[in-house]
Amino acid sequence: MNNIFYNRKIYPNIKEHLLNRQITVITGMRRVGKTTLVNKILSEVKSKNKAFFDLQKISNRELFAQKNYDNIILDLSRQGIRVEEKIYLAIDEIQLLPEITGAIKYLYDHYDIKFIITGSSSYYLKNFFSESLSGRKKIFELYPLDFGEFLEFKQIKWRAGGFLSAKFSSTEYERLRNFYEEYLEFGGFPEVVLLSAEKEKRDLLSDIISSYLNIDIKNLSDFRDSQNLYNLIKMLAARAGAKLDYSKLASLSGLSRPTVMNYLNLFEKTYLISRVPVYTKNIDREIVKAQKIYFNDNGFLNILADLSGGAKFENAVFNQLKSKGEVRYYSLKNGREIDFVLDKKTALETKENPTKADLKNLAELSKTAGLPEYRLIGRHQAAKFADYIWGGEIK
Repeated sequence: MNNIFYNRKIYPNIKEHLLNRQITVITGMRRVGKTTLVNKILSEVKSKNKAFFDLQKISNRELFAQKNYDNIILDLSRQGIRVEEKIYLAIDEIQLLPEITGAIKYLYDHYDIKFIITGSSSYYLKNFFSESLSGRKKIFELYPLDFGEFLEFKQIKWRAGGFLSAKFSSTEYERLRNFYEEYLEFGGFPEVVLLSAEKEKRDLLSDIISSYLNIDIKNLSDFRDSQNLYNLIKMLAARAGAKLDYSKLASLSGLSRPTVMNYLNLFEKTYLISRVPVYTKNIDREIVKAQKIYFNDNGFLNILADLSGGAKFENAVFNQLKSKGEVRYYSLKNGREIDFVLDKKTALETKENPTKADLKNLAELSKTAGLPEYRLIGRHQAAKFADYIWGGEIK
């Protein structure tokens, strides 16, 4: 990767939080750009009384593992940090030192320190931090790039705006369709996006998956058989966009149903997958109705499963929508469904080749669901039909 800083949509919010006394926590799956973001934020802090610590270095772990927390301050002083002034400390990869929360809490309470910390596990940060750092932190979740950010990394100009009111533009479609197809195939991990060769992209995605399994999951679970775990993830990938059947997954994987559910909870909390609930006005029905599963990056998904074009497209649209509002799905007993319901008011249906008949069906289902707004989302340009949103407009 080069030294250019590519804009992330979450960056202004994190930068604004620098003014807040609270600890700034950035979490997300590994290789989504947390370290790059922290280095950029720290570089814009005008004070020179600042330091960056990567906990992958043993010496840095030893510094913050000291039982006498005041000795940490003494060591920082020896490194040129002025304790009598406000200090900015960035600490990267905190999941590598679980006991660090005690040190951070003590230093936060006794010194004027603004902490900016990163970790690659939502599960660790949200559960272990919730008690020890209650009220002292704000968590920012960083995901792989959405399509707007993808274009930013490609240094391609794009227009922002409300996609729900967008009209199909053949000019915009022709200008950006190859980029959108690349996004559908290889996803939004920053390093992957910046590579040009397809083989290199796939090799890097395989490497990230291996790191996720062999480092993150092993550190957070007692699962001993990585091959069976990998097989379970592949089963889930093959079901992207489908309703979850825990009993069937248990039967196919040879694991108990509770174990399968526990691992899906772990996969979700470590940003591999998202589960989407049903849209209904009946709370009891919502609890009974199965959730749908999506992977949080299309590149990951395509390495793990050989899916149809429609499934890839639907998974990508989910990832484009999840930052726009609350995402659910709608389903009738007869099997008819609406792919996505955004903020409980807009029905959205994905079609690779949208037609007028598709729009009519969506209008009928939306009326049945009591949803006032509906739009088709298409992957390809339709012949003699333009009343839909092209997927590449969702930025």
